Amino acid sequence: FDGFDHTQYKDEVEERWGKDAYARSDAWWRGMGDDQRRDWQARSAQLGADWIAAAEAGIAPDSDEAQELARRHVEWLAGIPGIPGAVKEYVTGLGELYVADPRFAANYGGEQGAAFVRDALRVYAEAHL
Repeated sequence: FDGFDHTQYKDEVEERWGKDAYARSDAWWRGMGDDQRRDWQARSAQLGADWIAAAEAGIAPDSDEAQELARRHVEWLAGIPGIPGAVKEYVTGLGELYVADPRFAANYGGEQGAAFVRDALRVYAEAHL
């Protein structure tokens, strides 16, 4: 997310999730100070790195470690205004998007890593959402 310019995705976000979702997320991002943005970016980067490490270690999506990552991921999503982070259909759909869209998959080490995230999120959503 370093140098991330979310405005380039405005039309896509509005088409997928509606104008309100974009407006709320945009206001949230712009309302943060530099330190808050850096903290959020660091948390996001750490979560991505932890997903990649878990996928590369070959752990099962339903393992305790993967399920803790899924819990953290849902918590991370829920912290973004306009995002229904704790909604089962949203979480499982987002997992599918991570695999289908190479822009997302790149954050998880590629398509294989994204598939691991998708599978772990699906298990978590079925059990907890």
